[in-house]
Amino acid sequence: MAEAHHAHPSDHPYHLVNPSPWPIVGAVSGLALALGFIAYMHGAHFLWMAPGILGAAYTMIAWWSDVIKEAHQGFHTKVVQIGLRYGMILFIASEVMFFVAWFWAFFEAALNPADPAQMMRLEFTGGHWPPKGIEVFDPWHLPLINTLILLTSGTTVTWAHHALLHNDRRGLIWGLVCTVLLGLAFTGVQVYEYTHAPFSFGASIYGATFFMATGFHGAHVIIGTIFLAVCLLRAVRGDFTPKQHFGLEAAAWYWHFVDVVWLFLFTFVYVWASHGAAIHG
Repeated sequence: MAEAHHAHPSDHPYHLVNPSPWPIVGAVSGLALALGFIAYMHGAHFLWMAPGILGAAYTMIAWWSDVIKEAHQGFHTKVVQIGLRYGMILFIASEVMFFVAWFWAFFEAALNPADPAQMMRLEFTGGHWPPKGIEVFDPWHLPLINTLILLTSGTTVTWAHHALLHNDRRGLIWGLVCTVLLGLAFTGVQVYEYTHAPFSFGASIYGATFFMATGFHGAHVIIGTIFLAVCLLRAVRGDFTPKQHFGLEAAAWYWHFVDVVWLFLFTFVYVWASHGAAIHG
């Protein structure tokens, strides 16, 4: 039986993983996190969420570490790598649909601020967009700075990827260092912007759609920055090769997705909204 098990991988190009504890550990951690969050929403202390958060974080670190080890052991054949790429593409597609929901909410309110079927909306918007009394951000100040930061980070992560393809380890590491620093800079600027926002989340439909759309984008920037920071550590360790580096490639895809979403946010939530404020001001 042992001989058959060892000979099995050569019979086909797929990877049949060994029994792993991480699916059940991840499921239990997810349940604990959900229950902790529900308790927190009902007035319990934030620490009720700690077991679920720690369990989920440990599951991700351990499970992805196993995937990395499997790659170095040669289990990630060409067919497996194609499957990984399809999985990442479908994940990003699901993220696109996630942001479509926030853009839908924004445009549904912005294009129909005086919808007679929404009497409460008319009361809060005054029949135009942005709603009456809302002072929007100047798009050519902090939002423009963050746009330039993200566009620059898109070029630095591309630099890192191309450096690896040419086996330029120095360029790979410095490209990732610059990208991570730019991601942190974007988050810092957004935190400053939020703390100086002239409107709140609950004061108007504009505030709700603004903070939901830009806030979730900011969360994706933080996730992408962590993703790239892990790639940086792996690059320093020498994990990536010009022929096998899907982890870095997936991080780059995710980062470019974050860039594109921000361009839409900047164009419509910042620039278009400020143009409407100038017209109705």
